[in-house]
Amino acid sequence: MKLAPAQLAKHLQGPLAPVYAVSGDDPLLCQEACDAIRAACRAREFSERQVFHVDAGFDWNLLREAGASLSLFAERRLLELRMPAGKPSEPGVAALLDYLTRPPEDTVLLLSLPRLDGKTQKARWAKALIDGEACQFVQVWPVDAAQLPQWLRQRLAQAGLAATPEAIDLLVARTEGNLLAAVQEIEKLRLLVEGNQLDAATVQASVADSARFDLFGLLDAALAGEAAHALRMLEGLRGEGVEAPVVLWGLARELRLLATLAWQQGQGIPLERAIGQARPPIFGKRQALVGRAVQRLPASRWSALLGEAQRIDEQIKGQAAGNVWNALAALTLQIAGSRLPLPPG
Repeated sequence: MKLAPAQLAKHLQGPLAPVYAVSGDDPLLCQEACDAIRAACRAREFSERQVFHVDAGFDWNLLREAGASLSLFAERRLLELRMPAGKPSEPGVAALLDYLTRPPEDTVLLLSLPRLDGKTQKARWAKALIDGEACQFVQVWPVDAAQLPQWLRQRLAQAGLAATPEAIDLLVARTEGNLLAAVQEIEKLRLLVEGNQLDAATVQASVADSARFDLFGLLDAALAGEAAHALRMLEGLRGEGVEAPVVLWGLARELRLLATLAWQQGQGIPLERAIGQARPPIFGKRQALVGRAVQRLPASRWSALLGEAQRIDEQIKGQAAGNVWNALAALTLQIAGSRLPLPPG
């Protein structure tokens, strides 16, 4: 059964489930959810703990044996199954389904998983975790840019600190996309600051620029029409050494989708239906992002931007003149519906 992260603490005050699965891509939030489950087990005297790291050569009989055997001292046990790849082998699927059918008594199984895409969630083993009675499935979502200021305020309050709006804005800029760095910086500020008030000057002097960006965050910002944010994320990717062809691949993929949907809408197909029938499927909040973006420009313009992407590809290959990163910035801004000034160079 699904369990929201916000409900986890209250849930753990009651009887523990036989199985917990924590799924997500943010290291800090996933770690904190797992830590809360471990702490609840310790509080109930689950004194024996076994950790299994699942790789390509993992022997799934180890899980079967752990589930079937009694604790050496007849104590409560916590079994941890860490699955960084997210998709078990066929023997793994069989072992997991068998375990979920007959979970042992006095044992909690904690699975650590990356974010499962829509296709993976439909697999038998994943559906057994998400919908089964034996398991509480905790889907951890990242904190996006819009939510980050409030998240930082809450974390600062937990540390006994309060910050001015300017200080919050600076913390957002310095730590966006890296919650672990944000928590570390808050702890450092707690030790350094006299009193409990933070201003922008204090943050400016104390906090390193720990912002990390990913390609899919850039694409979402462009689709949302957040031009300045998208441009900053593009510069962040460039600074982190991401290659231009990777960025172009992501932008071109979105442009093909937008051009197709705009054409279908022009043929009289309702946009909502076109989005629902898109292949590969569009899930969750991205449906709204894509829908708004499609209506930002006519179909002919989306097709023309695909031509711009082709020209950038020629620049990357040395077949056309021009600054590749400036061209990528211009393309990003046009997807976002803006013509902000480009960065120098």
